[in-house]
Amino acid sequence: MQDVECGHPHGKKVSIITAQPSATEPEEESELRLALKRSASALKAAEVPFALGGGYALWVHGAPEPEHDVDLVVAEPDVPAAAEVLGAAGFVIERPPEDWLFKAWLGDSLVDVLHKLRGIPVTPELVDTAEEVEVLGVRIPVLPATPIMVAKLHALSEHYADFSAMLPVFRAVREQLDFDELRASVADHPFAEAFLFLADRLGLTG
Repeated sequence: MQDVECGHPHGKKVSIITAQPSATEPEEESELRLALKRSASALKAAEVPFALGGGYALWVHGAPEPEHDVDLVVAEPDVPAAAEVLGAAGFVIERPPEDWLFKAWLGDSLVDVLHKLRGIPVTPELVDTAEEVEVLGVRIPVLPATPIMVAKLHALSEHYADFSAMLPVFRAVREQLDFDELRASVADHPFAEAFLFLADRLGLTG
């Protein structure tokens, strides 16, 4: 991945995330990237407020690229509009039993559209914290690293506590994290606190 900056017509610099092909990487764009671009473009065209979250947002911030799905975030009142727009854009909409997201499938590629984080409804104010970044040729609002990492830490439990998967991501974005906010947000969550203790001992929070 390469992160460069270019001039914006109004004098503002816009980050551009591009992929650097490797010897083993196919030349054609992955289906997951296409799903990211098509979903973001459709929501932008319909003026449905949203932000890129999850692993792909952390990828924009410097973490390894995810392989399983794309996470978009919308405020709860915008869920019906987002589902309608993505359905019209060719996605198959799935309503799982969980009450905090819906799924949008483009072939075998999955876009999770989240309207609750840690059980708390997503607000327009959270979506507004996203910074617009050019990602793979499309300008997309991207959430800051801190609220995404808070959500990932809260997802740790006795059934899923794979610190080895979290460490490379945390290490890659640590300079962009607000550690005071991070610690306050995961207080009394033993698995999240255990991860931060490990990160402290590894010198990742200093």
